[in-house]
Amino acid sequence: MYSFWQRLTLSDISPNNWFDASYVHRWVGSLQAWRQQSLLLQRGDEIGAILTSIVFVVSPFVPALGLSTELVGLLLAGVAAFWVLLTLADNRGNGITPIHVTLLAFWGVSAISTGLSPAKDLAFRGLNLVTLYLILFMMLARLCRSSRIRDWLIGIYLHVALVVSVYGVHQSLYGAKQLATWVDAESTLAKTTRVYSYLNNPNLLAAYLLPAIAFSVAACFIWRGRLPKILAGLMVVVNTYCLMVTYCRGAWVGAVMGIVVAAALVYYWLRPTLSQFWRSWALPMALGAILAVGGVAMLVIPSLRDRILSIFSGSKDSSNNVRIEVWKAVAKMIHDRPLWGIGPGDRVFKRMYPVYQTSPRFSALSAYSIFLETIVEIGYVGFVCLLWMLAVIFNCGLQGLAKMRQTRDPQAFWLIAAIAAMVATVGQGTTDTEWYRPQIQTLWWLVVGIIASFYPATETSNWQEKVLVESSDS
Repeated sequence: MYSFWQRLTLSDISPNNWFDASYVHRWVGSLQAWRQQSLLLQRGDEIGAILTSIVFVVSPFVPALGLSTELVGLLLAGVAAFWVLLTLADNRGNGITPIHVTLLAFWGVSAISTGLSPAKDLAFRGLNLVTLYLILFMMLARLCRSSRIRDWLIGIYLHVALVVSVYGVHQSLYGAKQLATWVDAESTLAKTTRVYSYLNNPNLLAAYLLPAIAFSVAACFIWRGRLPKILAGLMVVVNTYCLMVTYCRGAWVGAVMGIVVAAALVYYWLRPTLSQFWRSWALPMALGAILAVGGVAMLVIPSLRDRILSIFSGSKDSSNNVRIEVWKAVAKMIHDRPLWGIGPGDRVFKRMYPVYQTSPRFSALSAYSIFLETIVEIGYVGFVCLLWMLAVIFNCGLQGLAKMRQTRDPQAFWLIAAIAAMVATVGQGTTDTEWYRPQIQTLWWLVVGIIASFYPATETSNWQEKVLVESSDS
């Protein structure tokens, strides 16, 4: 089993060797001499950090300003063009990880699906967007290898998220016009205000805040000085409260999953410094405290309790009922095109869904699940690629954490936060597709880029072996 996992997650291979054998990759570094003479490219990483920062500053405010999400696409195109320039002027084979390999496979499947799509024109536009997001990841993975730029990008996101959360808290305290029927009219929460801040959608806001909570907690340990730590603590409180008053059940489930993973990773990080007693009891006590806090919150806050219990009410809850009916139509779409799907992008879904729609009452813009959406768009082949990609990302994160634990570098808390944010986002995405919106997709690739930046490039870190050895020693 161990050997299978090693091979599955590409733990024993050197991606740099793979790419050095590629004819396309040999173009990397072809403009290196020009970079040495160019004042602009000598500051290329700093300029790249500014360009990507603009994406994170602008994207959450696009809905409130009534702007098209194509603006984010134009910004991503600018980032992609500059990444190409930097790559051609870069050192050959610098910073390639197993994650890059899985993303190349994912893009290849998306390209094949586009060629086989019944709506090739729309699928091609979807493929273009997939390409831009993957290039954004490669830019972020490159930039975040610098701890200074990594701190800058996370700081930019956290400060923008604080502005977004503060407005959400304002809506919670003073009320806000509900832009859609986000709560069942017959439930006890019918008059409850679900905040949406500048994103104009409570579920989208909740997905936006999940990484913010994880990184703001990490900032409490990484940022130096009393005032920065107080600011980080304020971010934790405001972001968490704003997440709670979105009343997004999927995000709450994702948050719990992220907290559990973060607790396990922090325990792994601290384990060498713990006494025998705390090695045995720290993790069970932490998990018990999480369950206790959640239980008390459900007892004390009726609206929270009612919203959580509505998860188990089946089709009696209108939100559940819509999802169930949409999933029935999605199942038919998958049945007709199981291997390669209908083609990437929401535009293809919008064109094809009415053919399978069970009732005019249950219209949909997506499959209400990132896993089902993946199968619909690029088939079961793409779904397998997605699962493979998630496994490799998680494994690379653990490899990076194992190496960071040797040096006790506090930057590892960014890595722990990124892994927890990844798990939380996927947890919410099980029953929602906010993951496909540009505000969340850009954050997702920031999270994955941070994980990739910690990957031990010079040597393979067999974290599984180390955990087994430590367990036997204890």
